[in-house]
Amino acid sequence: MGRAEKSAGIRWQLWTNIGISCVLLVLIIMAGRKVRRYVTNDPQFTLATPDERTPGLSMQGLVYTSRSRVLDTFEADFGRSIFLVPLPERRRRLLAVDWVEEAGIARVWPNRIDVRITERRPVAFVNLPVSGGMRSRLLLINSQGVLLEQPAQSHFNFPVLSGVTEEQSELERRQRVRAMLRLLDDLGPSGKDVSEVNAANPENLIVITQMEGRVVELVMGNRHFARRLQNFMEHYPEIRRRTGDLRAFDLRLDDRITAGGQTR
Repeated sequence: MGRAEKSAGIRWQLWTNIGISCVLLVLIIMAGRKVRRYVTNDPQFTLATPDERTPGLSMQGLVYTSRSRVLDTFEADFGRSIFLVPLPERRRRLLAVDWVEEAGIARVWPNRIDVRITERRPVAFVNLPVSGGMRSRLLLINSQGVLLEQPAQSHFNFPVLSGVTEEQSELERRQRVRAMLRLLDDLGPSGKDVSEVNAANPENLIVITQMEGRVVELVMGNRHFARRLQNFMEHYPEIRRRTGDLRAFDLRLDDRITAGGQTR
């Protein structure tokens, strides 16, 4: 076989392979379109609306998260194939719901969408003024500084964190929350009667607590919280005898307690 004939044979085989590849590609595209048409139009894959007997959307992990807000997220998907649901976009919208910390969404054959919610965990109340300054509203806050609406019929037992505003960034609120948590963690059981922590200045915390049935305000500084409170509790009978009705005390100096501007 001559060189020219061999070269022609190679070219013919190459074009044959290209032709076969093109045919296979066309067949794959056609099959893909057929499959897509099938899964997007066949009724067995349709996401049932919430008012039907067998709803197609299951929700897990919802305790305080608004069920209606989760349903609204998928409003455009009911009555359509589950394969048309844009899962990343729906997850992004769920994460915008205040109580939702994490969300997972999965398609379940043949016609269900499963939603799993991990909720934020509040750690304190915050009392925020309403515009005009005459009224206030009680919200919750989590350890990341996210403000949460208080759900109806909820029962939380948290101290109030003051020094927090809506105008602050989440980072600023987070610093104040973490300062409060550090204080309460250091106080341990001694902090059970703390009703309010003022963290307007995270480096100088002020607590309001009960002492022998009286409400007292204690300036705690930024360290040695348990030791300072224990020292105050041990000397409180004498402090009360000497200070009368005074109820604000500065505990920042470890070797003394200051009340009403005087050292005790």
